[in-house]
Amino acid sequence: MQAVTKRTGWALDALNFSLADVRDGLGPYLAIYLLAVHQWDQASIGVALSASAIAGLVAQTPGGALVDALRAKRGLVVAAALAVTFSCLVVPMVTGFWPVVLTQGLAGIAQSVFAPAIAAITLGVVGRAAFARRTGRNESFNHAGNAFAAAAAGALSYLFGPIVVFWLLAGMALASIVAVLAIPAEAIDHDVARGLDAGATRQEGEPSAWSVMLANRPLLVFAVCVVLFHFANAAMLPLVGQKLAARDANQGTALMSVCIVAAQLVMVPMAMLAGAKADTWGRKPLFLGGFLVLAARGALYTLSDDPYWLVVVQMLDGVGAGLFGALFPVIVADLTRGSGHFNISLGAIATAQGIGASLSQAAAGFVVVAAGYSAAFLALGGIAALGALLFRWQMPETRPGTVSDSTALAPA
Repeated sequence: MQAVTKRTGWALDALNFSLADVRDGLGPYLAIYLLAVHQWDQASIGVALSASAIAGLVAQTPGGALVDALRAKRGLVVAAALAVTFSCLVVPMVTGFWPVVLTQGLAGIAQSVFAPAIAAITLGVVGRAAFARRTGRNESFNHAGNAFAAAAAGALSYLFGPIVVFWLLAGMALASIVAVLAIPAEAIDHDVARGLDAGATRQEGEPSAWSVMLANRPLLVFAVCVVLFHFANAAMLPLVGQKLAARDANQGTALMSVCIVAAQLVMVPMAMLAGAKADTWGRKPLFLGGFLVLAARGALYTLSDDPYWLVVVQMLDGVGAGLFGALFPVIVADLTRGSGHFNISLGAIATAQGIGASLSQAAAGFVVVAAGYSAAFLALGGIAALGALLFRWQMPETRPGTVSDSTALAPA
């Protein structure tokens, strides 16, 4: 594996920074826009937000398989960024339920390729030995980009209203195209990028990706844990945004941006910590800590409706999400070493993530309508606690040297 040049490292930094909000979607901003501008109820908002997650859910695993098979990984990122740009520009021009759902579905399909493509490009550039540390750096720049986007959205929306967020995200999507094209195509080892060891090649007659994934119990346990984590996490911030917007639409968007900035600023050092310590402390204690913080956050939201309290509690999202984002691709890479199926496995686990997120948005909306915001937050926190117990007792440590050959998804 060739040494990573400064240009390539900076390009990876810029790609993760510019794809920050683009990769995650409009999320809470769309919830505020639909509530404040079009007076949608919480259940309808939850369905609209779920459209992107469901579309991404369907596309994640095929998207990962495409990243495994395709050598034009940079071109795939460009195409996805253009699709997200289109969806951002169209949403403010439509008002009906189904047009909004369809544009969010398009965005969800496009966003599904970003995570496996970035992970593959990173692994192909830096190699396996440096992957955990570089992934932590990727996530730090991703969270810094989220903080920048949220701060800009807050300032601009306070002046011009919630619609400005759509233009901001479209601009960041276009910036990501410039960043990914700055990574030299020859810097990516495409065999390593899909999970093979350096110098290895795929063999004829090797097991299919589906057969090796379904036979791997730790990977299946991890998939269930990811479902529970995102079921508990995905709806929390949009629900906070709705509570803030009920007071004042423009101020609600601005306060939502404060919540996001506060969390993202915490995520930056947490991602760096995970990347720096995952090889010495192990993956398991760090990931378990993210679950426990998420469970506490659900309970703390119910103690007060004061905007400043909500911002303080939202900062805890930086701990859980910072750890999760940095460790998620690293754990999958551990379990897929030597298989040649890293990206489809990453896509499959991201599908599990999408299941949790899509169920979270819709279920939380209906719980709010039936029993109120506090009941929804407590239910989400309880699911996080359940995930922590499963991860603690059923998930093995995957740090190199602790995963047996029968655990890894190496070709037979």
